[in-house]
Amino acid sequence: MEASLPLNEAERLAALSEYHILESAPDQGFDDLTRLAGQICGTHIALVSLVDHDRQWFKARIGMQAQQTPRSQSFCAHALHDPFSLMVVPDATLDERFADNPLVTAHEGIRFYAGTPLLTPKGAALGSLCVLDRKPRQLTDHQLSALRILGRQVSYLLELHRVSHALAIALNTAGNRGP
Repeated sequence: MEASLPLNEAERLAALSEYHILESAPDQGFDDLTRLAGQICGTHIALVSLVDHDRQWFKARIGMQAQQTPRSQSFCAHALHDPFSLMVVPDATLDERFADNPLVTAHEGIRFYAGTPLLTPKGAALGSLCVLDRKPRQLTDHQLSALRILGRQVSYLLELHRVSHALAIALNTAGNRGP
């Protein structure tokens, strides 16, 4: 089942655009936090997923070859509806939102998902830091807490990227005006 659009979708997409992060080069900081999330949660797949109008794009990915998937297949698009809560799907084959999803029905498809929303300082959810597995599972309270903490760190990195980009543009503009 495809996720409905959040009520704040226009504002959310405008905020995502301000970050100038989509299609950006790999970044060791995002890669490290993603790998750490997978290690702590014991999953083979971990992603920093950013959801735009028609796809989810992976800023960082461990255990997955695809760089993006259609938004219609996105687990993370569902997580946008409750931006202050971690979303956990212990067995996607038993969840009506995902049971028919091609990512679930495929050979060795996704069975488990846990994702924490990546928030702007104003609370808009841009995507999620998520961990996935090809078998059903549960996370401990310690693992869930760690995933939330790492998600906040990814959000801070996103904000640093946004501010750095804005500063670079401002400095470039000032430099072009001359003395």
